[in-house]
Amino acid sequence: MKIALIVCTYMRPESVRRLMDSVVAQKKVPDEILIIDGSIDDETSVRFRESEIPNLRYYKVPSEHRGLTKQRNYGINLVSDGIDIVAFLDDDVILLPDYFHRLLKTYDSFPAALGVGGYIVNDTKWEPFLTPAPDDLDHFYNDGYRRKESSRYKLRRRLGLAQEEPPGFYPEFGHGRSVGFLPPSGKTYPTETLMGGVSSFPLKVLKNHKFSEYFEGYGLYEDADFTLRLSKIGSLYINTGAQLEHHHDFSGRPNSYTYGKMVVRNGWYVWRVKYENPSRSARFKWYQITILQAVIRFSNVITTQKRGEAFYEATGRIIGLFSLIYNKPCIE
Repeated sequence: MKIALIVCTYMRPESVRRLMDSVVAQKKVPDEILIIDGSIDDETSVRFRESEIPNLRYYKVPSEHRGLTKQRNYGINLVSDGIDIVAFLDDDVILLPDYFHRLLKTYDSFPAALGVGGYIVNDTKWEPFLTPAPDDLDHFYNDGYRRKESSRYKLRRRLGLAQEEPPGFYPEFGHGRSVGFLPPSGKTYPTETLMGGVSSFPLKVLKNHKFSEYFEGYGLYEDADFTLRLSKIGSLYINTGAQLEHHHDFSGRPNSYTYGKMVVRNGWYVWRVKYENPSRSARFKWYQITILQAVIRFSNVITTQKRGEAFYEATGRIIGLFSLIYNKPCIE
């Protein structure tokens, strides 16, 4: 199978350079590499417009196509017809040498897959642990591994607001555990959601299904929206053996207040994409958890050194919650 790589970027030339260094060192180098640049300066252009990397094509998008989902759709339209699989990577990741090789092997094993995601190895510390300790709220256990549980999930479990579904699957009340809660077992797991910055899809799927441009700019949860819609018609998988590192580059992200508001409004949107008419108890739980998370974020004003960031994000969450009373997002 032939694979194309699309990297959407904004004002991060050094991050893109590190990523490209790891791409050209791959066991399987992509047949096409497309950099879709929404930057408002020319630093990324200077580095990659005439790159010596084989098969790399650089595009600087006009302002009307700037923004993560718009840039992805723009890039999809530029992929050659002979390509089978299109991979998307965030610009601040670094690949292990067999990432694309393992990704393509997953499609060999699951030929009907509508999408396959890779696995971030450096965001969470897991340890092998075969026998879960009963009533242990300090750890999350999964498939022979455990990781430390965050304060929000500890509190949710104490309040009876935890999900029964495995990571990557969306409970009726939303607020599910992401695929980041899958362990580094090297196995392939079914899922309903993929992280957009470490994902791949058959080109024929992308020709018929586009990323929603409701998610402007930074595009928080745009990946959940896209993959939840796909999961209604076919199967998605995470290959935890297709590994990479995420080196978080915070440039280009919205301010804390805007981010907090997006968490709530975009979270509501994605929840209702999956469940158009959730039950009354599910609705109650969604709001309970949303309020709980805002309260926890407010508490970070005392418990963390980044007090201003915590305060403004929590305020954005509360404003976002109240905005749902009179101005709910319109589901496409």
